[in-house]
Amino acid sequence: MATAIEIFKHLPKKNCGKCNFPTCLAFAMQLANQKVKLSDCPFVSEEAKAKLEASSAPPIRLVTVGDGPRKVELGDETELYRHEKKFFHPTRYAIVISDEAGEEEAEAKLRRVHELSFERVGQTLALDMVAVRDDSGDDARFVAMISRAAKAGLPMVLMSERPEALRKAVKEAGLKRPLLYAATEANIDAMAAVAKELKCPLAVRSGDLNALADLAERAVKAGVEDLVLDLAPPRAKDLVERNTIVRKNAVKKTFRGLGYPIILNACGDERAVLKAMLSTMKYGGIVLLDDLDPAHALPLFVLRQNIYTDPQVPIQVKAGLYPVNDPGPDAPLLFTTNFSLTYFTVMADIDKAKVPAWLLVVDTEGLSVLTAFSAGKLSAESVVEAIEETSAREKSSKGVLVIPGMLSRMSGKLQELSGLKVVVGPRESSGIPKLLKSGQA
Repeated sequence: MATAIEIFKHLPKKNCGKCNFPTCLAFAMQLANQKVKLSDCPFVSEEAKAKLEASSAPPIRLVTVGDGPRKVELGDETELYRHEKKFFHPTRYAIVISDEAGEEEAEAKLRRVHELSFERVGQTLALDMVAVRDDSGDDARFVAMISRAAKAGLPMVLMSERPEALRKAVKEAGLKRPLLYAATEANIDAMAAVAKELKCPLAVRSGDLNALADLAERAVKAGVEDLVLDLAPPRAKDLVERNTIVRKNAVKKTFRGLGYPIILNACGDERAVLKAMLSTMKYGGIVLLDDLDPAHALPLFVLRQNIYTDPQVPIQVKAGLYPVNDPGPDAPLLFTTNFSLTYFTVMADIDKAKVPAWLLVVDTEGLSVLTAFSAGKLSAESVVEAIEETSAREKSSKGVLVIPGMLSRMSGKLQELSGLKVVVGPRESSGIPKLLKSGQA
């Protein structure tokens, strides 16, 4: 890998700051450490791009499965630990349907694909992919099940070690960029030829990391660059060890032979959900599951959501004035912060009361109520400013402002500055419905 000085020699040396760094040398240092992309510099020449391609390429290749708005992107990560820089492409979950599945089983799984969707802090958590496994060895049955599953509109994984069956399935079903799973020592050359012809990403599988790197190299030499690695871990312990070794070698040592996303086939495993969780926490790109119960899906999706958010930037909602239950001018005014979890919890509790109200969301840079107050991001002055900016007095002419119970010490000053009657609400938002129904607000 080129050093910062070697990279700097090829940069335009304008020190324009458009790359978000004050100097080209500072940008070169970040580029050498794989912290930024060469494309962040708007003035870099084509000649420099060609010479610096290897240095600027991410240690883990970006692989796209599917096409259109629901396509899945994997890899393109540069970090081992999320506190250094957020992870960008979350683990994707796929339910596997056998081509030998009966009508009832197939219908149940496809229905599950649509039903596994939850909303949390303003984000939709859902299943990402669907896979079809070639268990029959019958081309017609394989193609028929693929065509049926494709109606779900999700990116697909086609599971067969028969290259000709995959070629026929992709062409007859009219699929765009499904993941072909999986190439092994026994079929690598034929699978790579099909993947290259169809321009599809290819999964390579081996429980030996050295052999896996060799398979990946053979696929690349055959013209297939978009690869996904199946490390075939027999136990949970092996999953953690192998995923970590692959990620560490790719990120820290820039070992291109293992610089690809990871797929886990947890089908037929009694600890499938446990392995899915471990794969999510330890760099997994795709997890294949026989099925996924909603009771297991929600915590799994929430785990993924928490890992793939930016730890340095709290999840926020837009500050402003929000109507709840169709309020009029006589409806009370409440306020909270723009931390997503706080906002959606408070909003849900107000909605539960079935009482019209106005909710003022104050910009606290995504901090919760008590944290924002302690940090000086939430004060009587900032609340009054938000009231003025949103014209909340005109929308709620009742002259009452309900504040979170944790901010009771703010009530006196806030009442003085705002001219509104301040009512101290409950410490927990679950008490809001009782307060609103009592008429005290």
